[in-house]
Amino acid sequence: MLTLATLGFAVNFWAWALLSPLGPRFKETLDLSSFEQSLLVAVPVVVGSLGRIPVGALTDRFGGRAMFPLVSAATIVPVLYLGLFGHSSLIALLIGGFFLGIGGTAFAVGVPFVNRWFPPERRGMAIGVFGAGMGGTAISALTTVNLVDAHGMANPFLITAAALAAYAVLAAVLLRDAPGRTVPTEPLARRLADTARLPVTWQASALYAVAFGGYVAFSVYLPTYLKTGYGLGQADAANRMAGFVLLAVAMRPVGGWLSDKAGSVRVLAASLAVVVVGAAVQSATPPLAPLGTIAFLAMAAALGAGSGATFALVALLAPANKVGSVTGVVGAAGGLGGFIPPLVMGAIYSASGSYALGLLLLVLVSAAALAFTVTRVRRAAASEGTSP
Repeated sequence: MLTLATLGFAVNFWAWALLSPLGPRFKETLDLSSFEQSLLVAVPVVVGSLGRIPVGALTDRFGGRAMFPLVSAATIVPVLYLGLFGHSSLIALLIGGFFLGIGGTAFAVGVPFVNRWFPPERRGMAIGVFGAGMGGTAISALTTVNLVDAHGMANPFLITAAALAAYAVLAAVLLRDAPGRTVPTEPLARRLADTARLPVTWQASALYAVAFGGYVAFSVYLPTYLKTGYGLGQADAANRMAGFVLLAVAMRPVGGWLSDKAGSVRVLAASLAVVVVGAAVQSATPPLAPLGTIAFLAMAAALGAGSGATFALVALLAPANKVGSVTGVVGAAGGLGGFIPPLVMGAIYSASGSYALGLLLLVLVSAAALAFTVTRVRRAAASEGTSP
């Protein structure tokens, strides 16, 4: 079940990230401004993020067995639209990107589904392994531009649509919800209101907005940053972004495993400290080899581990029948955390011709999250009797 859920997450995230590698191409062919390009790659992020709130609550109610095939099948429509018709204008791309956000809601299906299959002492690792499915964005980064160059614009979208259809059928046939799953009976609005009153919801949301939000922001904007700031070619920039993504993906289960062993708060604090240092170094725009590369890879590892640690915290502190609802809100916060930075970076570069201020803002936000982790979150974890 963990393998099937991780596969579904990866396929849906592959679809969710299809526009990002093509951002520089659309900027040139459609004569987009830096802000319009940032908006284009950010729209699927914000829709997929906000959509996690109802999808997480619906997963609590109907289970992952129903929701995984539904989300995957629904994502096929915008993928086909973008590949066949919706890439000739900014408006068409924004419409397609809006509905492409459906793929991003798969995260809120998988976390409660996986959580119920594992005992508390193993959930950090299990959810970390599931979270490695965010490597679907690396598939998109490595293949989309090359497939477009070789076979035309429609090709990567058609392949992704076929993968989504195959997974939807596979999930419908093979997925099973965990035995003894508690089905909530309260109305959706009441369950969401109860979720909003849980301290872990907002503590984890704040941390995930920085950890996963930082990952999402880099995964959608790094090709543009490298092309504009360092003059790299489109394919080279996309490949380097894929390396960033793959390292973050590999570190997510490590972050969950370390949280099971050493405590989520310690892992989060260490991860945020690395981001502070890495962003500070990169704000000076050092040479890409080796210092810039080291700074970016260090941030990738830290953001991946921090994302895994955040949901290890959720798995321990959230009530069992509200994990989906909490995941939806926290996942939305993470996605929104990834929506804002590309817009800010595009606006800052348009105004100043430099990305330095944007990276310094990341330093300040990460430092604030670090302070929050070692104070409020540490006390909350200790009060619940878990290792900080």
